[in-house]
This record gives sequence, C-alpha cells and structure tokens, in this order.
Amino acid sequence: MSERTRFAKSKLSELLRGVGLYPRWEIVLSLSTELQMPSWPLYHLWRRAALEAHKSREWVDGCSEKTTLTATSTAPPVDHRAFRELVTENYCRYAQVFLTDNQRDTAVSDAFDILWLRWNEALSSPDIRRFAWQVLRTTVMSKAPFVDGCPELASAAFDTVALQSQTTVTDHMNQLAESLELFTAMSRLPDHRLDVMVLRRLCGFTPEEASTVLGVPLAAVQSDERHAVRFLESVLCPPSETEGNTP
Repeated sequence: MSERTRFAKSKLSELLRGVGLYPRWEIVLSLSTELQMPSWPLYHLWRRAALEAHKSREWVDGCSEKTTLTATSTAPPVDHRAFRELVTENYCRYAQVFLTDNQRDTAVSDAFDILWLRWNEALSSPDIRRFAWQVLRTTVMSKAPFVDGCPELASAAFDTVALQSQTTVTDHMNQLAESLELFTAMSRLPDHRLDVMVLRRLCGFTPEEASTVLGVPLAAVQSDERHAVRFLESVLCPPSETEGNTP
C-alpha cells in the first residue's frame, strides 16, 4: 500500500490507527482510492472532523484545493438515496432528544455519509434498517453529552407535553422535577430499551413504527418497553418499606 500511494508506511500506519496529527486530505484520498471507497462522503466526514479538531478553514480549504475530488463518487447509490428519504425525518426526531438542532443535523448527515461508505456491507446485512440504525445511534451518541456514563436526557424534560400543559409556576417546577428524575432513570436503561422508550414515549412512535425504524420484530419492541417500564417504576415508585407489614 505504501508503494502504491507513495506515502511512508509510518504515515499510513498512523492514519489507519487514528493516531498522530490530523491527516491532510491528500493522504486520505490516496488511501481511499486504493481501497475503492467513495471519496465524496469521506470528504464530508474529513472536513467536518477537521473543523471539530479546531483546524482552521484556511487549512481545510488549502488541503482540499490541492487535490481534485473524483467526479465518479459525487452521488450516492439510488437505493441509498431512497432509503435516506424514507428515514431521515424519523432519524432527526430521535437525534433531537439528545442533541441541539445544529448537532442533530450534523449527526444525521454524518450517519448517512458513513452508511454510504458502508453501503455494500449494509446491503449484505440481515436487515438494512437495523444496520443503518446502529450507524445512526453510534453517530448520535458520539456527539451527545454523557453524565456518569449515561446519555444526558435533561434537555428533553423541557419539551414534554406534560410540562407544557402546566399553567402555574409551582405546577411547572413540580412537573420539571418529575421529568428530570424520569429522564435520569431512563438514561440508565440498556441501549435497546432506551431507544424503544425514546421512540415510543418521547417521539410518539407507535410500536409498529418503532419496529420498522429499528429493524427489529414488533414483539421485541413490546418486550423491551414492558421491561423498561417495570425498571422505571421500580426506581421512581419503590415499594414502601412498611408495605405489607401489620401493626
């Protein structure tokens, strides 16, 4: 690979291991060409990551101006575009629970770029919907704030129907406290149960819709929701210490 790309083995090793200085676009493009990866989604991801790594726009533009993107990979496969149109709105609703508006749009866009890079792998997977969901979830969680190892859901407390229905300051504050406690407990759920609860209780999906988006059987969604509700009830409404005792 070093001979074909004309880059030192040490430089290629750093790139593939994700260590060292942030790579210039020319080396990423050269390697992706040899690996027959579509350059356009890779460029989107490289550019956004460079800016997040605090590289200046002048540095980013200077790197890409020296290398012309190949014109053969500027459009994703037709079936990728069709899938994206089908699920984008649902993906945005999920991402909105964990991220700000700008972060949401970036995360969803990044997820579809990653999915484009892995499209053949997605097509050969048992269920493309499940494969794509894992790509989306991983991307969203990489940008979401975490508290004690759990995704932070407190911002969702400010956008619940119950909270918006309160008319007095006291009711508003009481409901806010209850919502914060609920979302803190919810964030401790296993990944698959958390996703089901977010889709069902915060995004308003029906069980059938959640099943379709997640790419899992309806029975799995219903089972995850039942177990999640039991866990939340045990945390938020624990049995009284004196329950069942006779005077």
